[in-house]
Order: sequence, then C-alpha cells, then structure tokens
Amino acid sequence: MQPLATQMDMTGAGPPPGTAPPDPDADLAARAARGDRTAFEALLRRHYDRMHRIAWRMTGSRHDAEDVVQEVCCALVERIAGFRGEARVSTWLFGIVVNACRDHHRRRTTLARMKEGLGVLLRLGPAPDGRDLHRRAWLAGALARLDPRLRETVVLVAGEGLTHAEAAHALGVAEATVSWRLHEARRRLKSDPLTTDPEERHGA
Repeated sequence: MQPLATQMDMTGAGPPPGTAPPDPDADLAARAARGDRTAFEALLRRHYDRMHRIAWRMTGSRHDAEDVVQEVCCALVERIAGFRGEARVSTWLFGIVVNACRDHHRRRTTLARMKEGLGVLLRLGPAPDGRDLHRRAWLAGALARLDPRLRETVVLVAGEGLTHAEAAHALGVAEATVSWRLHEARRRLKSDPLTTDPEERHGA
C-alpha cells in the first residue's frame, strides 16, 4: 500500500483559467435569496450530504456533525440573502460549514474527544473487508494527528475535490496558503512513522 501522502490526491488542479463551467446552483441560490422557500429547500437537499460529510470529517462525530449542519441550515435562512455570487454556491456553503465546525470545536470539543470520535469512520460503508477496515482506521488516525488547519484543508481538497482556489475561498485564506498547507500536510504525513501504513513498514 502506498503512503498516505501519495494515496490522497492533494493537487486540487482545476480547469484552465476562463474555462470554468457555469454554476449549476446559481439559479436556485438567486431564487432562494429572493425568499423562494422551494428553491431554498432544493438547494439544501442538493448539498446536505457533502456538508454533513465535511462536518463529520472535521468533528469526528456523527452526532456533532448533525448539530453543526443543522445550525448551518438554520443560519442559511437569513444568510442566503447575502450571497453575492463571488464564488460557486457549493464553495460558499462549504466555507460556512468549515467556520461552523471551528466554532463547534471551540465550544465543545477537545483533541482527545475528537480522536476518539474519528473511530466512527470504521463503520462507514457496507461491510468493508479487513484490509479496507484497516485503511479506514489508519486514515482516521493520520487525519487526527494533523494540525486542525492542515486537516481542514486536506479534507476540502483531497476529500471533497475542491480546487485550491475554491478551498481558499471556503477557508478565507489566500490560494498560496492552501498550497503551503497541503505541502506541509504531505511533508508531515511522510515524516511521521505513525502515518505510514504498518503493512508497508513491515513489508506485508
């Protein structure tokens, strides 16, 4: 098995400048901003699963993820009117989820609890075999050992497939900062023996 840093695609390569496709959510967001409840509900249904997945990966707890996403959904009732189309709707939504996770972590979560909560990843998916189960546990532990700001960047780019520019907008940082964080995450994952697959270390 390859080291974690090479397993996860952290390139965040987007389309060439000027070729980005139109935002498929733009019409729904515009209607929702004007008070169209049906459009608002459709927008949430479209993105709820990814919002929940981001919150789950960042909090390490299904229960906390539910709390975070419910808070975000409630806040969006008012915040959607402030959307100005400066980024894709999905990028804007994911940025709100990231900030909500940060607030939630400050209020309720300690590092020890978060690491313990990441164990729920072992129960993801339909009856994984032993090797897949091992990989999930290993990945959860590796993410837990990263600095929170590195982890949230990896989750958005490697986990959710956002480009560097989209992740930068979601996190409220410069695109260069995203690139640096991914480089630093890769370096730490390669240098920390705990984030190298035990099977590979022992030549299994």
